[in-house]
Amino acid sequence: PLRLVTTGSFRADETGILRTDSGLVLLGWPANVDGTIPSYPRDTMTGLEPVQITLNQFAGDPTTEIKLGVNLPATSTVAGTIPTPGNEITTIEYFDNMGAPKTLTVTFTPVIPATGSSNAWTMRITDSASNNAVVGEYNLVFDTAAGLGGTLASITTVSGANYNAANGTIALTVASGPIELDIGMLGDPDEGLTQLSDDFIRVAVSKNGSPVGNLTGVEVDETGRMSAIYDSGFSRVIYQIPLVHVANPNGLITLNNQAYKVSAESGAFFLWDAGDGPTGDIVGFTREESATDVASELTQLIQTQRAYSSNAKIIQTVDEMWQETTNIKR
Repeated sequence: PLRLVTTGSFRADETGILRTDSGLVLLGWPANVDGTIPSYPRDTMTGLEPVQITLNQFAGDPTTEIKLGVNLPATSTVAGTIPTPGNEITTIEYFDNMGAPKTLTVTFTPVIPATGSSNAWTMRITDSASNNAVVGEYNLVFDTAAGLGGTLASITTVSGANYNAANGTIALTVASGPIELDIGMLGDPDEGLTQLSDDFIRVAVSKNGSPVGNLTGVEVDETGRMSAIYDSGFSRVIYQIPLVHVANPNGLITLNNQAYKVSAESGAFFLWDAGDGPTGDIVGFTREESATDVASELTQLIQTQRAYSSNAKIIQTVDEMWQETTNIKR
């Protein structure tokens, strides 16, 4: 049966289920693999499960986004330049669905014209997880106009996914799935690929994802979402802890260990996300404040004490009158 509590300190038992010291089990809605919470009925316990954290002891966080910032030497596309193989290559480590590290190798080859400067390059991307197969090849042309010099002017797809000019990304397909490679928007000098000066510089590379991590703890935020925290720095939502609302809280049946039970007087329950609807937030790592108004209770105590003293005086007076009446009769 459903038991309601206003506070609780939960610890994992031998099976990993979170319980209070009195044995009450914490219930929640399990999240999808991607951390989203499915839609569950809110007027029934259907979908609620005991929160168990041993099922999430290990987890990997595959890489889905990579931002690549590289400056290519403008002098390499001048006529008569002898290219040096291997000089314009950068590697990017990413993590696959199993948490294993893999490598994307990005090779830039200058287009050397017969005369003048082409300001053009061929970018080839290979994936170590596919035996270094080419997952994308693109022809790059850089701008030479005033104010735009060194920025991307155009990108033509030779093979692989097309370049998305709206956000400057390429949706690469590697062995573990899609990875969005951000190389910058056309005409943008602040990020992505540039062609300036005579140096090949790996300016910045950032990515999401992490290797397989070991579960180190769980946290519940103010919205009731419980996240598993791993030693690799990765966290993901594993449960949603709901809050219960009833029409008449004073009609709840009081049980032991600060627990309550729904009754006919309280009305039917409804499950809300914390911070939504008529419910409050969930506050972790805190103690519940006392609901007692000390000033009011002290005032009532004084009133009760005075009433008791007055009644005792009345009883004493009546007793004395009775004694006098008895003495007169004698």
